[in-house]
Amino acid sequence: GRFDKIIQIPLPDKESRKSILQISSEDIPTIIDKNDPQCVNFDKLAELTDGLSGADTAAIANTAVSLVIHEFLDKHPEVKDVEKQSIDAKVTMKSFEEAVKKVREQKDLKMGEKLVASYYR
Repeated sequence: GRFDKIIQIPLPDKESRKSILQISSEDIPTIIDKNDPQCVNFDKLAELTDGLSGADTAAIANTAVSLVIHEFLDKHPEVKDVEKQSIDAKVTMKSFEEAVKKVREQKDLKMGEKLVASYYR
């Protein structure tokens, strides 16, 4: 037989989670004007992600993008309109906060339990 090693990796601290969020969001169009209430605040997001693993934290950026895409698809059923309107699409703080909730819901599922994820089609 073969013996496997189990390595415990601690959860990331606040600064690590902030870095993970920033790196995961580098190519995502966000609002960067600090005077705009929907500007993405990575310090606040790092606080909201307390208790999440690095993988869970990284998934938040993709989930936020998915939420914005589906919001645009719902508002603009015509494909040509989506292409025109999506140029100005930005992932807002609200999108990130909603993404944190979705990732937490998925993380908190018990083994074998299913979640209906309406934001994935």
